Amino acid sequence: MSLASLRRLLPDGFTLALLAAVGLATVLPCRGVAALWLDRVTDAAIMLLFFLHGAKLSREAVLRGVTHWRLHLAVFASTFVLFPLLGWLLGPLTRSLLTPELALGMLYVCTLPSTVQSSIAFTSIAGGNVPAAVVSASLSSLIGIVLTPLLVGLLLATQGGHGPGAAGVWEIVRLLLLPFAVGHLLRPWIGGWVDRHRPLLGLTDRGTILLVVYAAFGEAVVDGLWRATAPLALVATLGVGALLLALALACTATVGRLLGFARADRITLVFCGSKKSLASGVPMAKILFASQAGGLGALLLPLMIFHQLQLMVCAVLARRYARRPAPSTAGRPP
Repeated sequence: MSLASLRRLLPDGFTLALLAAVGLATVLPCRGVAALWLDRVTDAAIMLLFFLHGAKLSREAVLRGVTHWRLHLAVFASTFVLFPLLGWLLGPLTRSLLTPELALGMLYVCTLPSTVQSSIAFTSIAGGNVPAAVVSASLSSLIGIVLTPLLVGLLLATQGGHGPGAAGVWEIVRLLLLPFAVGHLLRPWIGGWVDRHRPLLGLTDRGTILLVVYAAFGEAVVDGLWRATAPLALVATLGVGALLLALALACTATVGRLLGFARADRITLVFCGSKKSLASGVPMAKILFASQAGGLGALLLPLMIFHQLQLMVCAVLARRYARRPAPSTAGRPP
């Protein structure tokens, strides 16, 4: 393996920032009045984040999705049907190896929408259908605002838990759906500015995640997170996350061939259908599990681990796709 390939397996800058936020929360957690103010700041950051995402999504991109409906439906099914089914099937293994909070966090990972930026980036590197990836990932992010809370409630109900009640639904509407809708309605007036300032959206994404991670882990540390989470449970979380990702990659690759998709479309299905969004998952977890016993910190650990796993594995996989020769006839397997 080359030095460049080894570098791709190392944590990226944002993952290091996440680890720094966890470390800061461990040694200097927010308490008392400061914690209350931090909670309000994170709520405002979440609203701004989803407002900007709404303004970024063009209606033309949504309309273009109609023409490639089979591929988008396959990505949708992988994200919101295959993953929850895998999470449910792996439930007995997960609950036997992990703490209750980590097991719930792994189940939560399975309900999340696909990523946007990294799905498109890896599809591009691998030589996939980039326009279709843009539409699929964007629609997944949009649909996830509504569908993820429903899936969380459904999966928790099958395991004797309970999903978000009326208060949780209102928080989803107030902090996520309403800002997103307002941003999208204002796109004709502010869309050009948002498109010219894409780095601002990336900064808002990362800043919001870091704020929520710091606040969640700070609260969990105060409640005894690291005393209740054994190192072996973290190793087991890594193993379960790797198994989940491997199954998702294998299923999406197989389904793409069975459906007769062209090579570029199969690549899009693999990278958009196997990813889970940290940018959407962290803010939604803060709302959906606000009253979670034991704090939010442990519940976010599986998502953070899965995030790094998917970046490392998909970076290697995208390069392997890129090195394969393209087929001479569209739709014929390479």
